Amino acid sequence: MSKSKKNKSGKNSKKRNLRKEILEVFNTQHTRQLNYKQVASAMGIEDSGLRKMILELLHEGVRKEHLVETQRGKLKLANVPEEIISGIVQITKSGRGFVIVEGRDNDIEIPKNKTGKAMWGDLVEVSINPRSKKPSGQIVRVIERAKDRFVGVLDKSKNYAFMVPTDHRIHVDFFISKDDIKGANDGDKVVVEMLDWEDAQDSPTGKVVEVLGRPGDNETEMHAIMAEYGLPWEFPPEVENEAKDISTEISESEIKKRRDFRDVPTFTIDPDDAKDFDDAISFKKLKNGNVEIGVHIADVSHYVTPGSLLDEEGFNRATSVYLVDRVVPMLPEVLSNGLCSLRPNEEKLSFSAVFEIDKDAKVRNEWFGRTVICSDRRFTYDEAQQVIETGKGDYSEAIVEVDRLAKTMRKERMKKGGIDFDTEEVKFKLDENGKPIGVYKKEMKDANKLVEEFMLLANRKVAAFIGDPKKGKAKTFVYRIHDLPDEDKISLLRDFAARFGYNMPKGNSENSMFVINKLLDQVKDKPEEDMIKMMAIRTMSKAEYSTENIGHYGLAFDFYSHFTSPIRRYPDVMVHRLLAKYLEGGNSASQEEYEDKCKHSSLQEKKAVEAERSSTKYKQVEFMLSRIGHEFNGIITGLTSWGIYVEIIENKCEGMVSLDSMKDDHYQFDDENYVLVGKRTGNEFNMGDKVNIKVIGANLIKKQLDFEIVQ
Repeated sequence: MSKSKKNKSGKNSKKRNLRKEILEVFNTQHTRQLNYKQVASAMGIEDSGLRKMILELLHEGVRKEHLVETQRGKLKLANVPEEIISGIVQITKSGRGFVIVEGRDNDIEIPKNKTGKAMWGDLVEVSINPRSKKPSGQIVRVIERAKDRFVGVLDKSKNYAFMVPTDHRIHVDFFISKDDIKGANDGDKVVVEMLDWEDAQDSPTGKVVEVLGRPGDNETEMHAIMAEYGLPWEFPPEVENEAKDISTEISESEIKKRRDFRDVPTFTIDPDDAKDFDDAISFKKLKNGNVEIGVHIADVSHYVTPGSLLDEEGFNRATSVYLVDRVVPMLPEVLSNGLCSLRPNEEKLSFSAVFEIDKDAKVRNEWFGRTVICSDRRFTYDEAQQVIETGKGDYSEAIVEVDRLAKTMRKERMKKGGIDFDTEEVKFKLDENGKPIGVYKKEMKDANKLVEEFMLLANRKVAAFIGDPKKGKAKTFVYRIHDLPDEDKISLLRDFAARFGYNMPKGNSENSMFVINKLLDQVKDKPEEDMIKMMAIRTMSKAEYSTENIGHYGLAFDFYSHFTSPIRRYPDVMVHRLLAKYLEGGNSASQEEYEDKCKHSSLQEKKAVEAERSSTKYKQVEFMLSRIGHEFNGIITGLTSWGIYVEIIENKCEGMVSLDSMKDDHYQFDDENYVLVGKRTGNEFNMGDKVNIKVIGANLIKKQLDFEIVQ
């Protein structure tokens, strides 16, 4: 009797354990439909007797409504709320993913085997695991690819090839069949178009659509950077031809439609190597003691008309791209460097913002409209700076007075909360082949700030003219907006500044501009100035284009737009068109149409910035190739669980010290205090610490510098 009871109890005990294990399988894979073989496999059970018992327990689970049969033999948990949301995925080198969802504080973690067929930047659908302690799930569908063309190096075999992406964010290689190699050689840099991805466990298939050339060649690398971000570097012939066909003559009938500034002293101030001059300043004394200052902008919208091939190309590009060794213009050079460039002693059509300004730099009157000008003098920044400093030279009276007014306006802007983020910028000296042979620091002097201040004035006054309800009912317009910073990020900045001994007062997103400015005043000319400025910039939201005006936080403007650079920014072209339409009494334009255009322009701007940074990084690595083995003083700019990022002080080149290379101790990253600590010695590495490093590697393909710390 007792033996019989014992056996029965043992069987029930086994059943209860199996029930628990089965539920664990379904809990961890709650979005999947599983058959009994898959359940047994997940449990690691191969015994046929136990598998039969699992099948019985699955039927029992259906009867008790713990499980539901979705199709013959396929089961899933009953009554599990399946939350499906969408977001942008980022995937690490190891294959783990994170999905960023707008409006959620925490990213959704995606385990390595649950990223499916997604790649970095894709818009995806994610199934959330409701039983997970922290947000996690699996990707169930790719809604939209971030891109379908990828740049990499061809690894060619006899009958096929693989393309290894140079973008470290792309975690898979591409399989290329023999027929789709397009004559590329082993080791060539190529552009591959993705064709299919049938099984997430295999490589996606693709075809070579362009052979860029050999890695290390300057043209190859610059074209590769543009291709990597989906940016064109050539104009289609039909676009070039349309630009060439535009008449260069300015008719008398066109001049009569415009305000004539040809007899008013006018000049441009630009960098030494500038080829396109899209803004000019005119200066005239008035009888009442005030001055009239005109900000004249090339009238690109007169030549680039809606529906034209030029307009379509300009919209698609949305911006010029400034790589280290070249400018890839938004519009063909016949326009950007010729017809629309405000070159001296040439009559040009312009769109202007004209201000009457008193001695205290207050705007007393304003006028906006189409004009015709003739620039009298082209100044470089250095030439204008010399006039400011000596008070002598061409148009010295005008330049000195405009500089005085600019300084007054800047001081007032800072008093109202405008943030001074002037950072030291390093430029490369290049030889005739584009190879970096030296570095120099670009300085923002008074001449630069003079131009900047009057461009800011024009941009904000144009935006207020249309958008300020005090001036009438607002109409659809394109604004340059900059949101308030996140309060958590301000708190992190406060903690960071405290490590350098700065007591940053507590603030919120509303008054943080004054708090940040006070901190920047304290660090001025200190060794840690650039580091703290960089961290302050990281607290900021990104500026973007929108028809919904929320003001520009960083500049402390309630209304701000981009009016002053239509040669190189498509949003400025849109602003010119809308302003002209409203000045002529036109009705408000479609907000939906212009909001879509704003989003596209913001996206293209982001791509251009990333491409520009990538070209800088490439030139940094190229510059350091001949300096392997050399030692430099650096400053720590980043800390992670895998390494220390260090920027060389004299040339701003950044590289990484791998923790594996630090043999004196085992270092661990304390992410709460943002510090690396040696387990045995207690040595610490903090952001902003000065260190001596040796350059031990420079990888052009990965755009990566490797350092080691010199003890």
